[in-house]
Amino acid sequence: MTRVERAAMSSRTSSVLLSSLLAAAMCASAADRIQPPKPTEEELSAYMPDGAKIETRLDADVTGDGMADVVFVAANDEVRVLRVMIAYVDEFNTGHEPIGEAAMEPYPLGSASLSVKKGVLLVEDLTGGTTAIQSLYRYRFDPKARRMRLIGDDVTLYSRTNAHDSTAISTNRLTGAQTVTRSVVGEDGYTDQPPQKKTVPTKPLYMEDAPMPAKTLDWGD
Repeated sequence: MTRVERAAMSSRTSSVLLSSLLAAAMCASAADRIQPPKPTEEELSAYMPDGAKIETRLDADVTGDGMADVVFVAANDEVRVLRVMIAYVDEFNTGHEPIGEAAMEPYPLGSASLSVKKGVLLVEDLTGGTTAIQSLYRYRFDPKARRMRLIGDDVTLYSRTNAHDSTAISTNRLTGAQTVTRSVVGEDGYTDQPPQKKTVPTKPLYMEDAPMPAKTLDWGD
C-alpha cells in the first residue's frame, strides 16, 4: 500500500468515526433534553369549555422536537373539543402553549382515540345513536404557521341496526382527491356501490377550520 493510499484510508476512517460520534451526540442530546412537567387536568381546565372534563388525553411528541406535547378531548353536557398544547423550553420558562382547537361531534359512543404515527396526529371517534358517524382525522404540525394542519379525513355515516344505507367519504386534503362510496343495505347487509371520485380545494385547512364529519356528510341540520 502506497503512502497516498494509506493517507486516503486514514481520512475515510476519520470521517466515519466523526460521523458516528456526531450521530451519538445527537441521540444523547435528544434523550437528555429538558422536558416540561406534564400539566395537570386542573391546569388544562383554562383551555376547556366551562364545566368540561377530559375525555381522553395523549402525552406524545406531535411537533418532532423530542418533547412531549399534550393532546386531549374535553367535553361537558353540550360541547366537545379537541385541543393541542405543544411543549416549549426557553431560557426563562418551560411549559405548554395552545396551538389548535377543533370542535367535535357531540354524543360520543365511547371515548375518542388519540395517537401519533410518523409525525401525524390521528383522531378517531364514533358518535350518534342507532345512526352513527365514524371518523378518522389526520393532522400534521406546520412549523411555519405553528398550527396543526388537516391533511386527511375519513368519515362514515351508517346504521348500527342496518336500518338504512351508508355513506363513506375519504378526503386527501393535500391533493384534493375525494372518494365517496355509498352502500345499499339489503337482507345480507351492506353492498358497496361504485365509488365516485371528486375533488376539493387544497387550500390549507387548520384544526380550527376542520369541517365536522356531519358537515362533510351533509347530514343533519
